Amino acid sequence: MRDCNTDLFDPGTVMDSGYSRGSSSEDADFGFAFNDSNFSDRILRIEIMGDPVEGRSDSVGCTSIFDWARHRKRRREDIKKENVVDLTLCPKEPILSGNQSDMDDCAPCENQDEEPVAMIEESASGDEAANSNDDSNWSMDCSAVVRVKTLHISSPILAAKSPFFYKLFSNGMRESEQRHVTLRINASEEAALMELLNFMYSNTLSTTTAPTLLDVLMAADKFEVASCMRYCSRLLRTMAMTPESALLYLELPSSVLMAEAVQPLTDAAKQYLAARYKDISKHQEEVLALPLAGVEAILSSDDLQVASEDSVYDFVLKWARSQYSKVEERREILGARLARLIRFPYMTCRKLKKVLTCNDFDHEVSSKLVLEALFFKAEAPHRQRSLAAEESASLNHRFVERAYKYRPVKVVEFELPRQQCVVYLDLKREECANLFPSGRVYSQAFHLGGQGFFLSAHCNMDQQSSFHCFGLFLGMQEKGSVSFAVDYEFAARSRPTEEFVSKYKGNYTFMGGKAVGYRNLFAIPWTSFMAEDSLYFINGVLHLRAELTIRH
Repeated sequence: MRDCNTDLFDPGTVMDSGYSRGSSSEDADFGFAFNDSNFSDRILRIEIMGDPVEGRSDSVGCTSIFDWARHRKRRREDIKKENVVDLTLCPKEPILSGNQSDMDDCAPCENQDEEPVAMIEESASGDEAANSNDDSNWSMDCSAVVRVKTLHISSPILAAKSPFFYKLFSNGMRESEQRHVTLRINASEEAALMELLNFMYSNTLSTTTAPTLLDVLMAADKFEVASCMRYCSRLLRTMAMTPESALLYLELPSSVLMAEAVQPLTDAAKQYLAARYKDISKHQEEVLALPLAGVEAILSSDDLQVASEDSVYDFVLKWARSQYSKVEERREILGARLARLIRFPYMTCRKLKKVLTCNDFDHEVSSKLVLEALFFKAEAPHRQRSLAAEESASLNHRFVERAYKYRPVKVVEFELPRQQCVVYLDLKREECANLFPSGRVYSQAFHLGGQGFFLSAHCNMDQQSSFHCFGLFLGMQEKGSVSFAVDYEFAARSRPTEEFVSKYKGNYTFMGGKAVGYRNLFAIPWTSFMAEDSLYFINGVLHLRAELTIRH
């Protein structure tokens, strides 16, 4: 059985072993050895530096994640202001040295909050280490050591958990003499580091609040303890999420070295935001104020409740214009980040034409997106389903249809010899089932002679027989007092031939807002229409066609 305590840098070993808080007695727990000289081979000397007064952020004082984020950001900014130094003096890798004075000459990194500083001493005894508070002072630009804490540690346990400690302990040529290790941290990091060290022994944490867990998570990232990062991530996922915390979690990968360790937490944050803002129209002002990461999480969802993909495109433009005043910046963010989240193949052709002339998009980018959308629209239905299935397994779902309020249609337009259009509307069996007993579903708008029309499918009562049935209607969008005389024909594919069969013909002079159609398109009850042996569902899809011709 693999030892639970030994992960040897494998981010998945802790998860695979099934350990959790309160793990079984069979799992190894070295908590008894923590800071015990009998089970330790080295002494860890922790030099605690004073935080800038304005930037101090004791996690105990943070009652919410919002407070935590605000104080942490302010602390980083204050540190950057105070420590204007040459970054070449502080490499990214831990500083390993056998000479104390060499370390004292090193100015701190620009962001003390992110980079650990460590070294190995050759000769100091435990007593000397414990009483050397005044031995280590920073240069003029550095905060002073306010106190020193010493711990007895086991190098095999820490090295097995952390590449940072592994490199630290394996660096020296005379390992038997190099027993004293020094770390320098900010005072605000002390509690988190102690929790982290204890976790490396016992696989558990005593802290239970979100702000303190985030502090430990950041410490675990700094010292490369992936198992603790996973543990913190799992505990945070069990806590109630808010828009503020979700956005904070989405920003973690940009500052966390081992982003895969917190991927489940960021995924949960994306799901929370997508569910909370599922209906963008109800929360438009709130969503417009969200940062880029939040908007990306929402637009990635297949379950958005939007009228059509046209409305998604309009929203993205509105957000980009409100966030980026310069057109060059908008083009960059739209082309690199947001365009891939707009499902152009499901936009109307009229809107795609506007994309080509939109100044917010780079012309080369917009041309490519529109061309790809038109090629998709021209594909056979089975090929479209194949492309959507392939895309559903990837991060981008540009060929995957959302649950639009207005169902997408295919339109073929003719100008000669008469103005005419043929409209195809497909409805899945489950979509039809959801119409019972009195629901309706609308198509996207399509145009004929410059006027907008739409189709609507209904479940309604047959006026003569008093049973439910399937109806199809054609309506004209309201636009002044314009009238149109139109010949129309409804048809549906039917088994066994699977060819379109005409179901209803008529003519009508439309006025704004008027609709015409047939309450019982198939002349059968709803139960027969929805039956397993129904003639009108082919592979679970109802295929409808409407042909419109302007009368002269």
